Amino acid sequence: QLVESGGGLVQAGGSLRLSCAASTHISGTYGIGWFRQAPGKEREFVAAINWSSSSLLYADSVKGRFTISRDNAKNTAFLQMSRLRPEDTAVYYCAVGRTRATPSAYDYWGQGTQVTVSS
Repeated sequence: QLVESGGGLVQAGGSLRLSCAASTHISGTYGIGWFRQAPGKEREFVAAINWSSSSLLYADSVKGRFTISRDNAKNTAFLQMSRLRPEDTAVYYCAVGRTRATPSAYDYWGQGTQVTVSS
């Protein structure tokens, strides 16, 4: 089971750090992805990281503002979000699977955490 935390309300230009913790051991060398879904919109890719952290993927809309990282010893991944914009408002989900930019590549999903950016 994956549990996201760290969401909340922040003003535009501010920062948040999301965490994704696996409550049970996940076997294998899995990738971790972050996705987000705004009301009335499809789930969209944000960032992904492979097991060794040697491969990082970012959506163009967050490049230079968001940073994905992971701590395998703690079964935890992070999404550091800076210079937040109102259009970043969404429910953010983490997922475990192959390191890809498509939701279908991931097998396990968290319940999501709300991020709201006020203008």
